[in-house]
Amino acid sequence: MTGSSDRSTANDATATLTATSNAPNTTSAQRPSAVRDPAAEDSVETSTSAPAAAAPADEVANTTSNTVPDAPQQQASQAQQAQEAHEAPLLAPTTTHEQQATTAPSSSSYNGSHNDGHHGRHHGHHHDNIEAAGHDDASDSDEFSLTEGYETRSTGSTSATSSIYAHTYEHGRRYQSYKNSRYPIPNDDAELSREDMKHAMLLELLDGQLAFAPLGKNPQNILDIGTGTGIWAIDAGDRWPMARVRGMDISPVQPIWVPPNVDFLVDDCEQEWLMRGEVDYAHFRFMATVLKNLPVVLGHAMEALKPGGWIEFQELNCEVFCDDETMPADDPVKVLYDLTQQAFAKFNMNITMPKILKQYLADAGFVNIQCVVKKVPIGVWAKDKTLRLVGMYQKMAILEIMQALAGRPFDALGLDQVQKEMIMMEARKGLDNPRVHRYFNYYFWFAQKPQ
Repeated sequence: MTGSSDRSTANDATATLTATSNAPNTTSAQRPSAVRDPAAEDSVETSTSAPAAAAPADEVANTTSNTVPDAPQQQASQAQQAQEAHEAPLLAPTTTHEQQATTAPSSSSYNGSHNDGHHGRHHGHHHDNIEAAGHDDASDSDEFSLTEGYETRSTGSTSATSSIYAHTYEHGRRYQSYKNSRYPIPNDDAELSREDMKHAMLLELLDGQLAFAPLGKNPQNILDIGTGTGIWAIDAGDRWPMARVRGMDISPVQPIWVPPNVDFLVDDCEQEWLMRGEVDYAHFRFMATVLKNLPVVLGHAMEALKPGGWIEFQELNCEVFCDDETMPADDPVKVLYDLTQQAFAKFNMNITMPKILKQYLADAGFVNIQCVVKKVPIGVWAKDKTLRLVGMYQKMAILEIMQALAGRPFDALGLDQVQKEMIMMEARKGLDNPRVHRYFNYYFWFAQKPQ
């Protein structure tokens, strides 16, 4: 009886050791889990750190010496372990927002990308990198997957149809398919990154200010028309946490990860709006030049605003100026934008509209109309450090829109590929000359609905 009991104990110990040696070493970092469970992590740490109960030393030694596997079994075990080792990299974890925020960039899998503070969207340019080196090759990949609990578009739109989500591709770029001939600039990742860079530029220019209109400390309802990437709306949601901020655009390109007081509506602002007398502030940026029916849009804004509510346009007037006669009449950058003005006119758009917005606001019934005009240098010729940074942003914005201008806009002028390339080449050379002191005028119009 004693010998039988010893053999039984030895066999049990052998099974324990064999199971332990053959089990795949699966740690919590290898399991593909989208959500962290603190309780589960605690249990994993406990099970992997606590030593298993060991058999007496003489029994373990006895068992080890008497349980050598034969050659076929050993080969099968090695083959299984090799297969497990080959498949292990496929078990990459899904990193959540919380894990990314707390994980140090020490492993080789860290891709060098960073969260820019705008809730998960990567941008192609970053303030620090631009100031130091002038360019930053950031990743184009999206950082976050779909996250529940955040509204990204309204289901109550009266005018959004399936066609609004369609795209077309021309000249290697992606365009919004809705009202196909309406907007001649792409809506792909390159253009979205450029728009976000211009947002960073305006934050520098305005010292972090998001609006000139006197909104007070607690506006309740804010509407961002032509929200694009949604970056202004997201910043506004952070700035005014008690307000409801809604962004409207015909392109569904906004991020998923947004503050809880921000949402997006895929809709056409030239169609009838859903809001009536409930908006404290209607914000437009780079919209006056591309709206074909500005009076109709201003009428919708008037209906949506509360009595005493504010409307604001933050606009680039696309005319190249120079105050010190360093820019010749045939300056290639000026030629580029003179051609752009002609091209956009083919689409019934006026890129110099910002300088005449006052009359449109007055005709729509707005009062207390005010305007702030700021000069923005093109390039780094300004003495002021902030304006040098702003000028670098502006120069890069021009360089990055050139390919888009050579697409639909210059096609509308009937220019061939050789002509386009010559115009672009000369303009790039001109932008690299800091002795020519070019600048744009940015207009900030804000007005009030009568009480």
